[in-house]
Parts: sequence; C-alpha cells; structure tokens
Amino acid sequence: MSESRTQDLSDSSAEVRKPARSGKSSATIYDIAKLAGVNPSTVSRALSKPGRVSAKTQKLIEDAATQLEYRVNPFARALPTGRTNTLALIVADITNPTFFGIIRGAESTATARDYTLMLAESAESADTELTAARRMLTTVDGLILASPRMDDARIRELAQEKPVVVINRQVDGVPSVVPDVNKGIGEAVRNLAANGHRKVAYVAGPPQSWMTTRRWEGVKAACEWSHLECVQLPSHKPTVDGGRQVARDVVASGATAVMTYNDLLAIGLMQELQAAGVQVPDRISIVGFDDIFGADFTTPALTTIRSPMTACGTEAATLLLEVLHGAEEVSPALQVETELVLRGSSGRLLAADHPA
Repeated sequence: MSESRTQDLSDSSAEVRKPARSGKSSATIYDIAKLAGVNPSTVSRALSKPGRVSAKTQKLIEDAATQLEYRVNPFARALPTGRTNTLALIVADITNPTFFGIIRGAESTATARDYTLMLAESAESADTELTAARRMLTTVDGLILASPRMDDARIRELAQEKPVVVINRQVDGVPSVVPDVNKGIGEAVRNLAANGHRKVAYVAGPPQSWMTTRRWEGVKAACEWSHLECVQLPSHKPTVDGGRQVARDVVASGATAVMTYNDLLAIGLMQELQAAGVQVPDRISIVGFDDIFGADFTTPALTTIRSPMTACGTEAATLLLEVLHGAEEVSPALQVETELVLRGSSGRLLAADHPA
C-alpha cells in the first residue's frame, strides 16, 4: 500500500495536500484557492477569463494551479459557457493514409487555439457517420467531416445544430475545403498523351463519394482536350485489395494508362498487374491520387496527383474556429491546388499492342 505524501510549505498554516496521481480525485479550484490564499470565485474568474483579476493575483493562481497539477475539465467548463473547447473530426476510413495529413493539420490548428480534437471514422458508411456525428455533437463545439458519405440534406441538418465544415465535398450553405482536382488531372493527362497513350481508364471510388464524381469529370474534360479516349471502371472498395480486384477489368478495357480514385487502388492494381506479368509502366502506366505516405515505396514508385491534405485539415479547423468565434465573413468554399508528382509508374508506352 502506498503512503500518502504531504507537501510541507514554509508557512505551516498554508499546508495543502497535493492530490494523489494514482487514480484518486484531481485538484479543484477550492484546492487552488486555499494554496493561493484567495476566494474560489477569484480562481474561477482567473482560469476561465484571464484579465478579470490583477496580474499579481493571476500569477499567484496560475502558480498554485501548476503546483497542484490542475487540469481544466472541459465538460464542467461548458456548464456556464456552453463551450467545451473541443472539436470533432470524422474521417471516412481511419486506416487510409489519405486522412493522416487531414488529422495532423486539424489537430495542430486546434491545439494552437487551446482546443482538443476528437476523432471518429465512418468506415465508408453513411449510417455510421450520422450516428457518430450525432453522438459527438452533444459534447463538442463544432464538427469537421472529411470525405463525408452522408447526403447533403443530412449534413445541412447537422449544421443547424452545431457549426460544421466539410472536406472533399461541397454542400450548399456549409463551409468547405476542396482540392481543385483539375490542375493535377490536366497535368497528368497531358503527360500521358505526350508519352504515346491514347486511351485512359479511370478506376472510380465509392458511389457515395462526391469527390470520385469530380475526379471523373476532370479526367473526361482533360482527355477530351488532349484528344484521348477515356473509360470509367467501378471498384469494389477504395483499398489495395480493391485495386487488385479491378486489374482484369483494366486489361480488358484496352487502356494503356490508368488513373485511380486514390493511391491505395493504384498500389493494389500495380501489384496485381506485375504478378500477372504485365510490365508497369512499359505496357500500362498507372497514376494514383493524393500522394499518401508510402506512395514512393512501391517498385516502381507511384506517379500520383498530390492533394495537400495537411493544408485541408488546417484550413478546415481554421474555418470552424472562425465560425465559432463569430467571424463576420467566412469563406463558403476554399480551394487548394493539386499537382502531378511524376515517378516511375507512368511513362512512355513501349508495347505496340495492349496485352490481351
């Protein structure tokens, strides 16, 4: 059994028991008030709204709070203010490296503004996403939806309860941060045309994904401009395994270049084609999307269209905080640019005919 320890202060009348760290109750504002020699109401004012007490008293209270390892309970603080200083972020798939940058950007921005970020995933399910959002909205100040799978009406309903910002999606009346796919896609298609390709296949993402439609529209427009034929192919899921499963359809399509909804599909497709003896990029060039961590670990390294996901997370959290703090004007739709990152998985078409 551990013995409780008492901190002996120079003034015996000011002796205060430091709270144990072994699962027992934490320090309260009453403990701080006793150590600092002030009223609990003064401590409350100093910690909730600095500047309402004198600088000397503020310093005294802050030193006492530090000594006692006092931590603010955001839910207790929310009782009088209605604010928890907590934001929520829901991503479509927490295992997809595409979202790593979004999480990091949102987290660093929230932390810099003294907010905590809560994280959940929808597992590509609109129903799961809605359930998670409703649960989280009861304890957070605002919500970020990254690649949401819900329909627009559901998202607008949530935005009526608490401020909402969406990433990789545009919803009327809801602030958003969206990568401008046209620049990166245009660069990729022009490069493929210059390397002798005449037919491009686009491997689509989930049907409920708003972004997969925008990317397909971008591919069609860029191919039309460069006088290339293009075809869209469905995938079972936006994963490495989904990429493997679509390989036969890619070969059957007669396309010599493939652009995929994301990098995971591209990596799975490359692995399956190589296992079947189809050389990449000599016979089929592959271009992914997002430039996830590990995109350059493949052999050959993956050519991809980079989306600045960290910037998306940063901008989304900044937008949400602006709304929460009463900004008069908030941009309804911020766009960030994409760019082509050329690596070894795409290049000049060497084979005269496409493999049967």
